[in-house]
Amino acid sequence: MKFWNQVISITWKDTFSEIRTREVISSVLVFTLLVIVIFNFAFGANQETLRLVAPGILWVTFTFTGVLSLNRAFIPEKEQGCLEGLMACPISREAIYVGKMLASLLFMLIIEAIALPVFAFLFNLPVLTLPMVTITILATIGFVAVGTLFSALAINTRAREMVLPILFLPVMVPVIISAVNASKMALSGKPWNELASWIQIIGVFDVIFLVVSCLIFTYAIEE
Repeated sequence: MKFWNQVISITWKDTFSEIRTREVISSVLVFTLLVIVIFNFAFGANQETLRLVAPGILWVTFTFTGVLSLNRAFIPEKEQGCLEGLMACPISREAIYVGKMLASLLFMLIIEAIALPVFAFLFNLPVLTLPMVTITILATIGFVAVGTLFSALAINTRAREMVLPILFLPVMVPVIISAVNASKMALSGKPWNELASWIQIIGVFDVIFLVVSCLIFTYAIEE
């Protein structure tokens, strides 16, 4: 119970800070919507072409959205000189990781909840279905699990804005490929049993990333 109280405290701190400053959600949301609009103009109104490229467009957008939002996970504490104070607090490093991860997950889900209806409207595709929402949530969990760890690793480097994508993107390739393939099948109206293998891959990677990242975080944040 103490662990989860610590997690909630960290999550609430980041959420309250974001509500007050609106640094992450506002800027990342503008970027996300701009990318969707640009791709829509680039590929025109050919529905067959849009159906083929839509899964790739969607996950390219969400991947770069994740990089931008996760880059800010530890930067406020670093810029304000609060990182050492956070580390000195009598809370476990695992609680810091889980709290930061949940806050980033919340931010990304809010952005995706706004972006998906816009995507559905512009591309005229059924992305607001249960399979698509399930795929999006599972893939986003993998994004934030890895991104929170690598954000902690990058925070102590000089070029931290470049280090995160360099570390993050290669590790996320299995999740991105699985999400693109699952989304392609979902948009084509395939049944759940045909989607299951790709969704299971995403789920397995989520569990592995969560466990490994939680164990490594203690050493990553102290380096």
